[in-house]
Amino acid sequence: MGSAAPLGRGPKVRAAVLAAAVQELSEHGYAAFTIDNVAQRVGVHKTTIYRRWPDRDALIADALADSVAAEIPIPDTGSIEGDLNALARSLVTWISSPSGRAVLAVMLSTAAGQPPPPVSARHAFRDRIRKALPVVTRAVERGELPSGTDPAELIKTLVAPIYFRVLITGEAVDDHTADAAATVAVTAARAGLFG
Repeated sequence: MGSAAPLGRGPKVRAAVLAAAVQELSEHGYAAFTIDNVAQRVGVHKTTIYRRWPDRDALIADALADSVAAEIPIPDTGSIEGDLNALARSLVTWISSPSGRAVLAVMLSTAAGQPPPPVSARHAFRDRIRKALPVVTRAVERGELPSGTDPAELIKTLVAPIYFRVLITGEAVDDHTADAAATVAVTAARAGLFG
């Protein structure tokens, strides 16, 4: 049986490099992350990676954004409760996964005395919040939430208790945590706290 076909330069190599970058971050952290190690994991020369990403921070930022986008999909269940529950549950699942833990380790690297992560890495989180805003906009249009509800504040209120438990108190999170966060967020929104 022959060896596998080379990855080439297309979508397959991009996906393989991004997955390897997340694995590298998960196993070795931000400070020890190198393009050479990612290339070795994928089985390509480092110039293949540099053709698409100019430096390690660009690769890390793209890998983090890809991980967040793939593992925290934006729901459209037809109700604000369903959407917020689905969003919170996918966040909990992602945070508990190796890629989620890797991303959080990168974001917390400064607190651990390591070099700060690239500013572009924070954009992965901002982008996910931005992409989740239609969940709230649709709920306002359906009459489920008061007119003028600030979508960004509602989404931040949804995710804050989950991140607090994981990052500050070190508690385990599960579907119950997600459902409670969704209930608090929708109750506050309906009370007009995000107007």
